[in-house]
Amino acid sequence: STCACVEYYGKALESLIKQVKIMSIHGKMKHKRNRIFTEFRKLPGGILVCTDVMARGIDIPEVHWVLQYDPPSSASAFVHRCGRTARIGNVGSALVFLLPMEESYINFLSINQKCPMQEMKPQTNVLDLLPKLKSMALADRAVFEKGMKAFVSYVQAYAKHECNLIFRIKDLDFSSLARGFALLKMPKMPELRGKCFPDFTPVTVNTDSISFKDKNREKQRQKKLEQQR
Repeated sequence: STCACVEYYGKALESLIKQVKIMSIHGKMKHKRNRIFTEFRKLPGGILVCTDVMARGIDIPEVHWVLQYDPPSSASAFVHRCGRTARIGNVGSALVFLLPMEESYINFLSINQKCPMQEMKPQTNVLDLLPKLKSMALADRAVFEKGMKAFVSYVQAYAKHECNLIFRIKDLDFSSLARGFALLKMPKMPELRGKCFPDFTPVTVNTDSISFKDKNREKQRQKKLEQQR
């Protein structure tokens, strides 16, 4: 749903999925976008993590799966997203992830977009990769900060969804969401002010001590901290 989520999960997938080319693309990339898109089109296979910048007006041959982690804020964009696969007589699949409280979105799309859907049963042999993602955040401040930004941007995008009768921010389980983003602690943001999260356990590590792997970035950070002190 957001550029920050693409940045974070693109980085995560690069580390978690080996021997598959992972590329990321979003609207804030400007000049890099065309180069990434052209490179991806030439690949024999791979995964493209993207925002709705790729939802329409593009042609990538033989896309087998479109996975919609976040339901788009515009109902028409849902069909455009699905349309990236099964083009020109080919066969493909599209999957959207919904929480139980969001299931009325299925009826909404059926009426609004004439787009019927069927349920796909959850996989049973799923690996828990969240500890690995947490370890990545503890080892590199860049990953830690990307995760925090992604969470904040996700919540803000959810709050602005056009179907706000279905996607109600007051019904969001922030603890589960934070665990799903493999956060080390809850960020400070207006939407969380005054709330308690007994089901979320922050790490005991002082997150200020997490350093950047990039030595130049860490040097700049230490300089800023020294000035603040």
